[in-house]
Amino acid sequence: MNKKITIAIDGFSSTGKSTLAKQLANHLGYVYVDTGAMYRAVTFFAMQNGYINADYFDIQTLINSLPNIKLHFKFNSVLGFGEMYLNDVNVETEIRTIEVSSFVSKVAEVSEVRAKLVEQQKEMGKDKGIVMDGRDIGTVVFPNAELKIFMTASATTRAKRRYDELVAKGDPVTFEEVLANVEERDHIDTHREDSPLVMADDAIEIDNSHLNREEQFELVLELVNEITKAI
Repeated sequence: MNKKITIAIDGFSSTGKSTLAKQLANHLGYVYVDTGAMYRAVTFFAMQNGYINADYFDIQTLINSLPNIKLHFKFNSVLGFGEMYLNDVNVETEIRTIEVSSFVSKVAEVSEVRAKLVEQQKEMGKDKGIVMDGRDIGTVVFPNAELKIFMTASATTRAKRRYDELVAKGDPVTFEEVLANVEERDHIDTHREDSPLVMADDAIEIDNSHLNREEQFELVLELVNEITKAI
């Protein structure tokens, strides 16, 4: 029997990291962890408590409140993946809004937030058999992962995908608003001092601008099969 491995998927926002990770986890029988949901949940907590808005970010109060933030995933058999719970409340829908997206990169810049979540993420993957996606999985969380994927696509392509998702949910957004958000997040994610978004030296880059979900899945699954057969 093939041994289980750790699969780290990094990349820019709206490249379909979570979609690919869910597909792989379901197919392989692995645990799936959406680290972006964890950062979004902390951001939602900060918004709920008035720690952050368009003109204000009380970083120190958020840091002081970290011991009061409890995060966990609960598997939803209907959806086929774990939903995000913040202090025992399901916030899966609330954390996916454009408002949360507009603040999440700023919250993720905070070193104390990253330290708390990275510690949890490392613990989740200690037994391998896990697919985790985010911004620093292959570089910080699992630097020894057997397979590291770095996903990218043009900002316009990614904004169009995100815009279509939000419109389908009934969110009143414009394409220009979504594109601006994507570009701002790219800048913050790649320029933050703590664990910036970079491709690991041993990662495989996939530009999925012109790949559909099935093509992308088959491409990465082939890589997984090659690695598991070799160990």
